[in-house]
Amino acid sequence: MSRYRGPRLRIIRRLGDLPGFTSKTTERTYPPGQHGAGKAGKKSSLSEYGIRLQEKQKLRYNYGLSERQLFSYVKEARRLPGATGSILLQLLEMRLDSVVFRLGMAPTIPSARQMITHGGLKVNGKKVSIPSFQCKPKDSIEAKSKSVKDMITNSMEGISREIPSHLEFDKDNLKGNVLSIINRDDVGLQINELLIVEFYSRR
Repeated sequence: MSRYRGPRLRIIRRLGDLPGFTSKTTERTYPPGQHGAGKAGKKSSLSEYGIRLQEKQKLRYNYGLSERQLFSYVKEARRLPGATGSILLQLLEMRLDSVVFRLGMAPTIPSARQMITHGGLKVNGKKVSIPSFQCKPKDSIEAKSKSVKDMITNSMEGISREIPSHLEFDKDNLKGNVLSIINRDDVGLQINELLIVEFYSRR
């Protein structure tokens, strides 16, 4: 399945809060659709497979990945030492577009991806236009031009997002630094990664 480009609030109402997916909010707490209002306040009747699928979809929508991309990350997480679920979240959170979003330089991950693909950012002094670029400790991220700095300044207005402990941001110079690999507790998404590993266990 390709990257989702449809209504975003419908996804939020179906899956819950996805901070990287959209900055929009809604007062409707029930699922979308003709019969959604009748399910307000009721427990989910999803099967075990449906619950795992829902957790997987949260991850895919929040980070803006296609199904093929997400499965590639799962396979890479399996190869690396450690808990597969935690490694998977680390790989996704250390993507350049995720880091730019978590630094507050962009309001959402899709907007961070657009900024990167248009060549607006430098990593360690060199232009990087690949959103999936894996950031490492001691990497520095900064705007390439004044126009991009103005975009970052505008996006930071009204954003009260807390910067996780593995990152730091210099507001005066609009420069971010990666201090370490992210800890599981700093992942800004309410998700059960074990269910995602189980979902892909037969593939």
